[in-house]
Amino acid sequence: MPKNSVVFPFPQDLREAQVALHRTRAECEEYARTLPWSAEPMPEWEADKQLHSTYVSAKPESPGYSDEQAQRIADYRARLLELSIAVSTHPFWETVDSGDVVAARMALKHAHES
Repeated sequence: MPKNSVVFPFPQDLREAQVALHRTRAECEEYARTLPWSAEPMPEWEADKQLHSTYVSAKPESPGYSDEQAQRIADYRARLLELSIAVSTHPFWETVDSGDVVAARMALKHAHES
């Protein structure tokens, strides 16, 4: 922790909501990496070679998401929205001096590391 940094007395429910937000985002991102590149069925494509480069961008055909995959992503997004709202509108933020809000928010994001 940097010298002269402020220690914020985060309530336990706020800390838990932030940790749940971290975990849910990580789970969603991990799951999304297993999905097809497009949520909707799309044909394969290849872009033109770019000037001064040998790289050619391309994507294989995408079958799109199954109903189960789309529902799971929607569930993750709903939970992420719920947790984001819980963290950002928590009554604790009203107790923080306006000049310290950004520092407090950053500290909360890393509070689980200590």
